[in-house]
Amino acid sequence: MSKLKGISMVAIAAIVVVILVIAVAGAFFLMKGGAPSTTTTTSPATTTTVPKTTTTTTTTTTTTTPSAQGKTIVIGVTDKVTDLDPSNAYDFFTWEILYNTMEGLVKYKPGTLEIVPGLAQNWTVSQDGMTWTFKLRPNLKFSDGTPLTANDVVRSINRVMTIQGDPSWLVTSFVKSVEAPDNLTVIFHLKIPCSYFLSLLVTPPYFPVNPNYPNDKYVSDALWGGAGPYKIAKFVRDQELDLVPNPYYYGGAPNNSGVVIRFYKDASTMRMALLSGEIDIAWRTLLPSDILALSKQSGVTVIDVPSTFIRYLVLNVNLTPTNNLLVRQAIAASINRTEIISTALMGAGTPLYSLIPTSMSAYVPVFKTYYGDGNITYAKQLLSQAGYSTTNKLQLTLWYTPTHYGDTEASVATIIKQELEATGMVTVNLQSAEWGQYVQNARSSQMSAYLMGWYPDYLDPDDYTTPFLHTGDNKWLGNQYSNPQADKLMEQAQVTVDQATRNNLYAQVQNILAHDVPIVPLFEGKLYIVASNSISGIVPSPTMILMYSSITKTK
Repeated sequence: MSKLKGISMVAIAAIVVVILVIAVAGAFFLMKGGAPSTTTTTSPATTTTVPKTTTTTTTTTTTTTPSAQGKTIVIGVTDKVTDLDPSNAYDFFTWEILYNTMEGLVKYKPGTLEIVPGLAQNWTVSQDGMTWTFKLRPNLKFSDGTPLTANDVVRSINRVMTIQGDPSWLVTSFVKSVEAPDNLTVIFHLKIPCSYFLSLLVTPPYFPVNPNYPNDKYVSDALWGGAGPYKIAKFVRDQELDLVPNPYYYGGAPNNSGVVIRFYKDASTMRMALLSGEIDIAWRTLLPSDILALSKQSGVTVIDVPSTFIRYLVLNVNLTPTNNLLVRQAIAASINRTEIISTALMGAGTPLYSLIPTSMSAYVPVFKTYYGDGNITYAKQLLSQAGYSTTNKLQLTLWYTPTHYGDTEASVATIIKQELEATGMVTVNLQSAEWGQYVQNARSSQMSAYLMGWYPDYLDPDDYTTPFLHTGDNKWLGNQYSNPQADKLMEQAQVTVDQATRNNLYAQVQNILAHDVPIVPLFEGKLYIVASNSISGIVPSPTMILMYSSITKTK
């Protein structure tokens, strides 16, 4: 996804281990033999099903207008909004806005990875894991007061499948069909048994959208929203987005009277806005030097956010010169991750030698094994084999976007340029584009080498492999990569229960990645929130999504 903190890697590992243990247990139940039967998930729900029939207790939905609580919160970001439409939105900050203005059948309990009832009050799953049935809360409404029924959920899911936008694979790869036998019942029929289906349901492509959204096209500046705790009152692209409490939200009023998002062109401007009181919270992304300085500044607090955010270099396998395998391998050998982290990030990162994060048990440091780190000698050998020399240099254009991933991006690109040119056989031309244009360039496969980042959709190795490498599911990335052998391995891993077996499958996928080099993993990032001391109620989450409703301004 398109999408800096300081949690220890031990902490992240613990989180992921818990998730995987739960997922494996649930998946084992779904996959075990026997005649099909129905089980019911309890509340609060976990990321998988529970193998006994129990009942979920919920409160009745209310539609009373919430009274304003506290003051308006002003949040600054250097990020951008792409499409305010979950059928095509696929960058992390836009997803944050959608999470606050819409909601799915299930959701994360604040500050945790525990999945609890959302718009659905309970659900059941068949023994074979192929059919999931959800019961909606009664009297649900969209943020404009329009009643929300099971038919709206079905229409929204079918809309994503019809439009086939960037995140549609989160639905189309798993859902065969969806139906609404009555106004409160939604039934999903899956293509494959999926132990982490609830984790998929938490993502925006599954959110029901207001009936004003057309069925066959996405609307980038849509303000109709869904049924979340806030609704959009104003949106001026790249300047300001204003949220006010949704008076029809079943979950009650937020702890504030609204949220204003202000968009800044760079980290320095945002930092000054925080110190001057123009904003209450500086979110993604300040410079590492800003974080160090602000940690010593009175009047503000630096908050660590758990992170499995990864950065990587994309190489187009069909564009010259990166359509040459030897060139891609030489680029991989040239990269010195330690230098990038120490110089550009001031230590705010961890070297990454695969797409799967280091905290996950499936992680294998394949790029370290294949290429080392900053292995200029090997890079020269590969370039020579590809027909390049000091008198016939490889000409490469490296693209980056200047603010979406923070103001360090130009430095990261510059260091990679220096590392590649250290071979004496490569000349790198740096080019940049603002995020909106950058996304379009990637979608239309116009760039041969470009820097990207990924915030997870769901915390599973599948989310760090399928969206990048599986044919069709990776079209959003624009590098035109396809490998049938890797496809089969990922498909097998999706339905495999035993974690050791899954890890072995992902090890094979990672080895294919290291050989084919459609992507060069670089580092895991760190995220931080910096807030005025007048702000309380910020709940950092392993999802790295900031939910606004708990935040309070006391003075």
